[in-house]
Amino acid sequence: MLSQARALTVVRLGLAAALALAVVPPLPGAHAQQMASRELPDVADVVDKVIDAVVYISTTARVEAKQGPIPQLPPGSPFEEFFEEFFKKHGGNGGGNGFDPHRQRRQTSLGSGFVVDPSGIIVTNNHVVEGADEIFVTLNDSTRLKAELVGRDNKIDLAVLRVKPEKPLKAVKLGDSDKLRLGEWVIAIGNPFGLGGTVTLGIVSARNRDISSGPYDNFIQTDAAINRGNSGGPLFSLKGEVIGINTAIISPSGGSIGIGFAVPAATAAPVIDQLRNFGETRRGWIGVRIQQVSDEIAERLGLSKSNGALVAGLTDGGPAEKAGLKSGDVIVKFDGHDVKEMRDLPRVVAATPIGKAVDIVFLRNGKEQAAKVTVERLDEAEKQASSAKPAPQQQPAADRPGRLLGLDLAPLTDELRKRFRIKESVKGVVITAVDRDSSASEKGIQAGQVLVEVEQQPVSALADVQRRLDAVKKDGRKSVLLLVANAEGEPRFVVVAVR
Repeated sequence: MLSQARALTVVRLGLAAALALAVVPPLPGAHAQQMASRELPDVADVVDKVIDAVVYISTTARVEAKQGPIPQLPPGSPFEEFFEEFFKKHGGNGGGNGFDPHRQRRQTSLGSGFVVDPSGIIVTNNHVVEGADEIFVTLNDSTRLKAELVGRDNKIDLAVLRVKPEKPLKAVKLGDSDKLRLGEWVIAIGNPFGLGGTVTLGIVSARNRDISSGPYDNFIQTDAAINRGNSGGPLFSLKGEVIGINTAIISPSGGSIGIGFAVPAATAAPVIDQLRNFGETRRGWIGVRIQQVSDEIAERLGLSKSNGALVAGLTDGGPAEKAGLKSGDVIVKFDGHDVKEMRDLPRVVAATPIGKAVDIVFLRNGKEQAAKVTVERLDEAEKQASSAKPAPQQQPAADRPGRLLGLDLAPLTDELRKRFRIKESVKGVVITAVDRDSSASEKGIQAGQVLVEVEQQPVSALADVQRRLDAVKKDGRKSVLLLVANAEGEPRFVVVAVR
């Protein structure tokens, strides 16, 4: 009764507001023009053209139903017959007086999608169909078709399905999401909470959003209502073109609070083509580990501004190393595309055709340089890296542990490698402890990490570190640039204060 009362209150308030607006006289002159410019667009014609291309996706999967044992009953108990009959009906093992721990149950999920080819090619989110044993697609006219998975990509959460319809389906095309403007009207159509075809209207709230969901984040943010079940559904422009695939929301309750995210069509289009043609994605790779250029790092590297992608490490024998790039270089342009910030580079590299030789522009010691890099395939490079044996490591000469920069430093001995689980391929000086009140601690440096470079010069002993610090102090500088790697060898640059 409470929920019904609340619902009625909302309806009454809505009606009262509508009546109040109805009796407001029109405003003259400039005010009338301003109000007219704020009128909502008529989306009915757009919806009529595209809604038959939007589908609703249901999946089933078998999952383990692990449950605890039922109470043990003494023979002849008056409840024994009751419990046996109960568990037989609910899939238990009845006569064993407990549940079968390996019993399976069917789990269902719902999502949305849209047709991109009249022959029956459908696009949705990967998380809608991941792990599914069966996938069914329901068209807007309630026709239900079994679907097969053509291919999926978990890095940007897309999947392509195929159905076999009796007649060609209504299809929609992808638009140019790169031309979207903030405040532009967009329409979301999907299957929220399993209710079926639902249309919501909103605007583009932001572009190029990074929500830390993957390496290629550049989401469109919208306030068009997106809820559970909208995943995989289209985000339309007023031209009736798909400019995004609804993927995620931020919400404490699971319902829309006006913060939804869609994969841009420009990002999705090449992935959809590859999934259709190959059943998998084929992304470019150049073998660099990068990080954001902070203001501190820009100053230490002699850069005029903090843009580009800072090369923290390179894969041995990778394309970038072959082209002559080094740790500390800042990539500012790749294949004619400006790299304004770190996350721009992975997207443009991933979209580059495999085997293409591209021009790359980078900064070294504050000066612009150029090189040509031949793009290789990401997945093949990852397989080679995972199967490659680590290179043998020569142990540095014995050194006494010392404290510098608020760090306890020691040579990389076999004992310390084992203690901190540091890979043999990682070279440098191990950090065994960090002063809590130090600048290094504030920058996230931790015990078990390895100091690889100081001022872009490799170090393998405490004496190397001390020489670099003495030079920094002699120059009157108040901070020092460090390259620190974790136990897996993943490096990052850090600027810390010199004591």
